[in-house]
Amino acid sequence: MEEILTLKNLLLQGDFQGALTIVEELEEMSRNDIIKTIRSYAVVLLLHLIKQKAENRTTRSWEVSIRNSVLEIQRENKRRKAGGYYLTKEELLETLEEAYLNAIGEASLEVEEGRYEPKELEKLVNREEIIYHALNLILPGESS
Repeated sequence: MEEILTLKNLLLQGDFQGALTIVEELEEMSRNDIIKTIRSYAVVLLLHLIKQKAENRTTRSWEVSIRNSVLEIQRENKRRKAGGYYLTKEELLETLEEAYLNAIGEASLEVEEGRYEPKELEKLVNREEIIYHALNLILPGESS
């Protein structure tokens, strides 16, 4: 990784301000990767919640997928050594809102064997209700 070599050289040269800038860039890159991973799991989570609502039923497979997505989001969001979380409740909510568009598009291909276009499917489900349900699954015990 090029940034690590640059960081090493800056430290050896005593350029601590430059080194701090590189550390901040590395931290931001790491955080962005975590957000991207959480967003991917959020799409899967929302997809199955949308399908449950639109079809007014569930399957074992959907339940397992929902549970696994929630666990992976919780795992990715947890800071292991420093403690705490990468994303706040508000940032998780924003990530779910961003993921919703992808989820509704994917769900339109699966609900009733692709019967609905995304815009039609959106009218069948309550976007806010689904997003807050997902948030409550991720952050149990916190009222949203």
